Amino acid sequence: MKIAVDFDGTCVTHAFPAVGQEIGANEVLLELTKKGHKLILFTMRSDNIKTGQMYLTDAVNWFKKWDIPLYGIQTDPQQKAWTTSPKCYAEIYIDDVALGAPLVYNPDMSDRPFIDWALAKDFLVKKGAL
Repeated sequence: MKIAVDFDGTCVTHAFPAVGQEIGANEVLLELTKKGHKLILFTMRSDNIKTGQMYLTDAVNWFKKWDIPLYGIQTDPQQKAWTTSPKCYAEIYIDDVALGAPLVYNPDMSDRPFIDWALAKDFLVKKGAL
C-alpha cells in the first residue's frame, strides 16, 4: 500500500523551521515499511538553495536518521505514467490536519496538536496494514 505522510505535526511536533520533538512516528513508520508498504513524504517543506534554507532536506534526513526508506518525496514516482495531476497519489494519507486524525494536545511539547501515534497504530492494525 502507498501511504503519504506529512511531516510537521505528523512525524514530529510542530516547530518549523526546526525539526520538532519525537512523537512515536518513527517506530510505526518503520514497521509499515517492513510490512512492504511504501511511504511518500508529502509535506509543505521545501528547499531553497539560494538562501540555504533546506527544510525539505531536514525532513528527509529525519527519515534517514531512523532508517525509514522513502518510496517518494512529494509524489508517487510512478504516477506520471498515468496522470499529469500534481496531487500525490496514495491509498492512505497520514496528516495532522486530516479530518478525523487522532491528535494529542500537549502544550508542553507544541502549541499545536500533533498525531497520536498509539491511536494511529491501532487504526492501521484494524485496517490490516500492520
